[in-house]
Amino acid sequence: MRLLHTSDWHLGRSFHRVGLLDAQAAFVDHLLATVRAEDVDAVLVAGDVYDRALPSLPAVELFDRTLHRLADLGVPTVMISGNHDSGRRLGVASGLIDRAGIHLRTDPAGCATPVVLADAHGPVALYGLPYLEPALVREEFAMERAGHTEVLSAAMERVRADLAARPAGTRSVVLAHAFVAGGTPSDSERDITVGGVAAVPAGVFDGVDYVALGHLHGSQTITERVRYSGSPLAYSFSEADHRKSMWLVDLGADGSVTADRIDCPVPRRLARIRGRIEDLLADPARERHTDAWVEVTLTDPYRPHDAMARLRERFPHALALAFEPERVDDDPLASYAERLRGRTDRQIAEDFVAHVRGTAPDTAERAVLRDALDAVRTDAARAETD
Repeated sequence: MRLLHTSDWHLGRSFHRVGLLDAQAAFVDHLLATVRAEDVDAVLVAGDVYDRALPSLPAVELFDRTLHRLADLGVPTVMISGNHDSGRRLGVASGLIDRAGIHLRTDPAGCATPVVLADAHGPVALYGLPYLEPALVREEFAMERAGHTEVLSAAMERVRADLAARPAGTRSVVLAHAFVAGGTPSDSERDITVGGVAAVPAGVFDGVDYVALGHLHGSQTITERVRYSGSPLAYSFSEADHRKSMWLVDLGADGSVTADRIDCPVPRRLARIRGRIEDLLADPARERHTDAWVEVTLTDPYRPHDAMARLRERFPHALALAFEPERVDDDPLASYAERLRGRTDRQIAEDFVAHVRGTAPDTAERAVLRDALDAVRTDAARAETD
């Protein structure tokens, strides 16, 4: 069986205030052309269909057109909701849409109810695990307190139990939206850390033939059977070096997996450049960036006057400007943002307590900070699903 694995469409998202809806529509055209050209048997969309729980009307219209075009192709499609989606809203009318071969899996209670397809070698069970926000699904999995590893493990136990009851030789595919250990994040993914723990081990998914992951925006192979497709478009300059693609996966009669990357259309190249403004404006080597979306980091010791306007005379598509003056490491004027780079919210909060009080928080205080941060995340997630 041939599967096309994609994720993280983020319909409606912009790039530094530049609308991407036309580029997203071009990606959909490319996806449909790939389905036809490669004789795809099923399309897998591993979450974050929309960029927000209440998507814009143009984004909804593009999604609606996409569903109709997929249905017209007669190729089954399985979609799950991601942490940016509202599962309830995305899943509206899923029972009716299911009849058209578009299978929306947005309810955690249905994670062990697969879409069952078949090829010449027998059945393939495709299980859709929507994004599982621990605080919102604990009751479903009968847990008083749990993190991502625990709720995903509980969901996978149900999947394996269902699979064990199916005919011998049934092959299996799981769609999931999570941060799996070994994956490399970018700046454009929303943090899903719970209790200070973000990543779940890949072993959680043991026992199935292929795992189609969403959430991380870079295409990557965790194991031969566990892969991220990545987002089809770049959504931050941290993705400047990404090769945007989909996975074309062939599932053999024995459950073996082979996968090839199908490149996605690139609306405009990304470039990240840094240096003093006069050097950037004069350097002939920078000419190759004139047609790119550009992020500029200026290292002048003092902020140049009217910097962005001057830069746009040479780089008309410059979108982001940052200042990192050339200073020694112990300079007290070093930027606050630089000191915080790479640190989690929990670490920042603990450092603040230590700075104000003079002593680091003890174990009990760290637990209070962790619970407070988790409560904020939970309230935000609950508000998006209501």
